[in-house]
Amino acid sequence: MTLTDTARQRPIPILIYGNTDPGRKKPLAIMSHGYGGHNGDYAFLAGDLVRRGYIVVSIEHLELPGDPPMINSGDLALLRRPVWEVGASSIGFVIGEMARQGLSDSAYGAMVIGHSNGGDMTMLFATEHPEKVRIALSLDNRRMPLPRLRQPKVCSLRSSDHVADPGVLPSPTEQTALGMSIIAVPVKHDDMWDRAAAYQKRAMLAAIGKCLNT
Repeated sequence: MTLTDTARQRPIPILIYGNTDPGRKKPLAIMSHGYGGHNGDYAFLAGDLVRRGYIVVSIEHLELPGDPPMINSGDLALLRRPVWEVGASSIGFVIGEMARQGLSDSAYGAMVIGHSNGGDMTMLFATEHPEKVRIALSLDNRRMPLPRLRQPKVCSLRSSDHVADPGVLPSPTEQTALGMSIIAVPVKHDDMWDRAAAYQKRAMLAAIGKCLNT
């Protein structure tokens, strides 16, 4: 379906995985795809979360006329932030809309997940709205620093071929003190979606399971 954020006059296409019977509130997981990807590219992950009892909403982050451009050179953490802010606003709107429709329990707090650029906007949302998030998970985001918070629980899967910018990942001491889970997986950055090999999907789901159970 497509939601409309009337305050921004912005359409937000979404895919919903799981039981949508009215009145059956479930823990909510919000997924944000990487740049160049689409919201249907992470079905293996959505299916696993549904089996764990979540209702999953995967957002299509559109590039609309008037949106800030995706910058590919210079200080990317600074120059891409306007793009992340658009995405973070969409995440917040969808969280509110799912609660308004009676599909999720806002008191429980959402799990927010994002890959690459979607991970950057996810970490920005968790930093700015920690009260709305129970778990913040990135699949190899590289620019936006992970929030240095004990709440929400912060996790990040790290690829086998890319390194995050300085300051994005907390030090081992910070990770321990804040209860974070930073886990290396045998998957390239661009393969952290449905095209990953079966063993790679198993590795990613196992790492996510560790995050959810700690």
